[in-house]
Amino acid sequence: MKKKNSEIYFLTDRLEFPPADNANEDGLLAVGGDLSSARLLLAYKSGIFPWFNDDSLILWWSPNPRMILFPHKIRISKSMRQILSGTRFTLTRNKCFREVIENCAEIERSGQEGTWITDNMIEAYLQLHHRGIAKSYEVWEEGKLVGGLYGVDLGHVFCGESMFSKVSNASKFAFIKLAQDLESHNYKFIDCQLYTKHLESLGAEEIPRKEFLELLQAEIQGRKQ
Repeated sequence: MKKKNSEIYFLTDRLEFPPADNANEDGLLAVGGDLSSARLLLAYKSGIFPWFNDDSLILWWSPNPRMILFPHKIRISKSMRQILSGTRFTLTRNKCFREVIENCAEIERSGQEGTWITDNMIEAYLQLHHRGIAKSYEVWEEGKLVGGLYGVDLGHVFCGESMFSKVSNASKFAFIKLAQDLESHNYKFIDCQLYTKHLESLGAEEIPRKEFLELLQAEIQGRKQ
């Protein structure tokens, strides 16, 4: 691992990262490395995630503040409660991971050109999925896949990566179901990474990176014991 300047690191073939709180003001921590399962898992356990365009080097981030959701704080509107108790949507889990991540890559997003979910990223997370670490939620309407999400399950911490929705409320349905499942299994929080109004409306909140890393490491260490 070589230091590019006072803040950004160039990664080598060695399986390591600098401390997550060494990231610069934008949250960028390191450049390079690879997308092997071992490196990705180390990254998430260290409070770091990859985010980059197809034509750039791999960029690793640890933003400050960090957006998280405590599952018991999920915010459900009256209209969503009606949808949750109705029959419009059905939910499956880990039935078509590839389709979910490909839809997340292809869906058009306001104010965003292209996608950070490159072909190499898709294959990397598929490898994690085959190991039972990356997981997906799928939302169906009349037999068609209309929404979903995927992320990395660290055990008592779920690192959300991306959501997609082809009809209104589909991704929100998946996210609420995820939070309810995690709460029932005593998960401590969902790492939502970056602020969005959509996540805030669902009860997610920003906390200082230092607090996030302390919460994360407490859970990681607890799982080892």
